[in-house]
Amino acid sequence: MDIINYSINIALRFILLLVNVVFTLNCKSENSNPNIILIFADDLGYGDLSCYGNPTIKTPELDKMAQEGMKFTQFYVAAPVCSPSRAAILTGCYPKRLGLHKGVLFPHSEIGLNPNEVTIAKLLKPQGYKTACIGKWHLGHHKRFLPTNHGFDIFYGTPFSNDMSNKEQDLLGEDGIKNYRYKLPLMQGNDTIEFNPDQRFFTRTFTEKSLEFIDDNKANPFFLYLAHPMPHVPVYASPEFEGNSIRGKYGDTIEELDWSVGQILNKLKELKLDKNTLVMFTSDNGPWKLYKTDGGSSGPLRGAKGSTWEGGMREPFIVWSPGKVQEGKICTQVVSSMDIMPTIAKLTKTNIPENKIDGRDISVLFNDCEQKIEENPFYYYSKKGRIEGIRIGAYKLVFFNQKYHLYNVEEDISEEYDLANKYPEKLEKLKKQLQTFDSLLEREAREVGRVKNTLE
Repeated sequence: MDIINYSINIALRFILLLVNVVFTLNCKSENSNPNIILIFADDLGYGDLSCYGNPTIKTPELDKMAQEGMKFTQFYVAAPVCSPSRAAILTGCYPKRLGLHKGVLFPHSEIGLNPNEVTIAKLLKPQGYKTACIGKWHLGHHKRFLPTNHGFDIFYGTPFSNDMSNKEQDLLGEDGIKNYRYKLPLMQGNDTIEFNPDQRFFTRTFTEKSLEFIDDNKANPFFLYLAHPMPHVPVYASPEFEGNSIRGKYGDTIEELDWSVGQILNKLKELKLDKNTLVMFTSDNGPWKLYKTDGGSSGPLRGAKGSTWEGGMREPFIVWSPGKVQEGKICTQVVSSMDIMPTIAKLTKTNIPENKIDGRDISVLFNDCEQKIEENPFYYYSKKGRIEGIRIGAYKLVFFNQKYHLYNVEEDISEEYDLANKYPEKLEKLKKQLQTFDSLLEREAREVGRVKNTLE
């Protein structure tokens, strides 16, 4: 009898211990910080996805992501070209505040994102996050500017644009210079593992590396910054996608990016991480229409990459997190890429940097896209860093052809009907606010990162 009672007591203790372990794991799962995945395309236009109205490019995975999550229709990036836009999304700051506002960086550039700046990756490291930058960096190729000095545990990708190579001699290049003498490096950490890699496999390779990172870190919180080099010209797709789209090469490239997004979301569901992961998809600036059908579409928006018209700076933005983000909603409120960092800080219970930032927390919109948030003027800076516009409410003031123009961009999305003569007082008020902000930013600007040693 004593043996039976002893056995029963042991069994009960084991059951209680098991229940306690399960309860603890469930609590940990529910209360742990969310995983964060930021997917950043390159030169993708507002009108390039079928869920944003494209009639010939098929994007079923992104469409599904929007149906299961939230689609934003008035989301802005901080610059109409690459490097300053990337600096803004990772730091929550206007590029001018960082000293990185005067255009894209090149293989001959000796500046980069200052290592003293706080990126999303640096923000999350003290919270125990594993961090990875996979794909295109373009915030300085010297060692002190690389992702590993900006809070990322892993970097696998290219340090600058895919056209900045002596292999692509038929292209004009970002700065109008043909025949780059440089070779495009593929890097792992701080080491170059290959020069001028086969770009047809970029999207597939960077997707596979991302899936490996998710697999390796499924037991702890992680931040994945997947910055695809596509669809920046020259556009490439893997053999599996070549010739599939009726939109041609560009369509092939976008449809492979769409496949990539599907792979990421499916992996999260497979590992049962989907309900504790926030996934965001957007692009750095508008389409490069200089290359015609090799570039993308701005949809109904005026302008493209390099301009402060809507087509240069308004981008698709899709947010997905089952059970945490409203399903199938369309948010029409004005938000920007600089809002992403403070939003992540709020969701992960992390303090925002002591250095001043320009974004604000928009996490309340994920739960209720109708909830009105505090109005935050958005300022349009040109590809060379000059302030050219301001958006407050429905109205946008923009400087073009040596004069200011005023548009109601909610009623007139294509910026066709200038209201400057109809509302001169509003024009002057916005102009004064624009100039005041730019002067303030000039005074508050921090030091850009510079190469201390020419050997770096």
